[in-house]
Amino acid sequence: MSKKIIASLGLCALAFQSYSQGVNYNKGGINTVTTAVPFLLISPDARAGGMGDLGAASTPDANSQFWNPSKYAFADKDFGLAMNYTPWLRQLVPDMSLASLAGFKKINKMAAVSGSLRYFTLGSVQFTDNNGNNIGTFKPNEFALDAGYSQKLSQHFSVGLVFRYINSNLTNSIPLPGSSTTTHPGRAVAADIAAYYHSKKFDMGEKKGVFAAGMNISNIGSKIYYTDNADESSKSFIPTQLRLGASFKIHLDDYNTITFLADATKLMVPTPPVWLTDVNGNRIPDGNGGYLISEGKNPYRPVAQGIFGSFTDAPGGYAEQFQEIKASSGMEYWYDNLLAFRAGYYYENKTQGDRQYLTFGFGVKYTVFNIDMSYLAPLTQRNPLQNTLRFSLIFNFDAFKAQASATAPAATTTP
Repeated sequence: MSKKIIASLGLCALAFQSYSQGVNYNKGGINTVTTAVPFLLISPDARAGGMGDLGAASTPDANSQFWNPSKYAFADKDFGLAMNYTPWLRQLVPDMSLASLAGFKKINKMAAVSGSLRYFTLGSVQFTDNNGNNIGTFKPNEFALDAGYSQKLSQHFSVGLVFRYINSNLTNSIPLPGSSTTTHPGRAVAADIAAYYHSKKFDMGEKKGVFAAGMNISNIGSKIYYTDNADESSKSFIPTQLRLGASFKIHLDDYNTITFLADATKLMVPTPPVWLTDVNGNRIPDGNGGYLISEGKNPYRPVAQGIFGSFTDAPGGYAEQFQEIKASSGMEYWYDNLLAFRAGYYYENKTQGDRQYLTFGFGVKYTVFNIDMSYLAPLTQRNPLQNTLRFSLIFNFDAFKAQASATAPAATTTP
């Protein structure tokens, strides 16, 4: 597949005007909710990727920043660091990928600080004008830098807060085609608010069980835009998302455990309306710089109104609102806390894109680090991650300290 871009800024059309280019559709048909910087919705780590892309209520690990940062307060390690790599569209483009780092440090038994970096590169792209003339080569990229804090409020409940800076450089300041309007990187700030509940072990006959539940509202923040003096129709929502999850862990015996998990997510951004059109399919102006709406609500509204109104603004009413919910389910089996096997299923309604796929994962725990891998098998349509392995490497610094202590020479005393 050639990576030459025929329209110079076609690459970032979604980011510029996600909603101003909204599609007219028949109520009840496809009406996908889209946002800018969608790389924030890609699962960065292989463990979650092997369980259907979920993690609101899974056991804490170094990658909890991406799923539910409040879990760090329950981490059984003092310090952890993870490195993740996810190829993207690898069957078509060899140099697109998402790389990420995440880590945490326990302050005490009740609290932890955390941080992460996500970097998404689109590889080397040749830009051309409307006539096909070469106007330069650039490597578009996006990144998000986070800092977080989590705190136990009781033995079984914790909360977390993350602050995020987002930078999306898609154009290298190349002017819009047919215009003198220059572009610039899009920037935004956002926050995550999370909570986590972890029960104590309870008897299940001869076995022990542990229940956990989690909630994370991620990317609560400013709109993003790529040109100076952008109006509301050119400013895009970032992917504010509500994630709810639960897990149930069963200790089968001294060597075997199995966990069943489920997550539900919903984007908290405006749903595109049904625009009123003329006989030629063109939108009808409302006389105030906008367009008349047949069904739904105006998507060009402030952030707070967009978030709270996202539960009531679908043209198809509450039936369509329910269709916007995406569901994941998965399981994780551990043998002797050394080998892990994972599987999962992801479901998205046909009106929202119809992504349905199975995932599989494998993990090995060594003394000082873990290696995780995952694989995705689509069920309904092609997927950017199909036939691709995702990798994660998690370091256990507590084990490093233990090894260092064990190998240190014993202290001697002089009589």
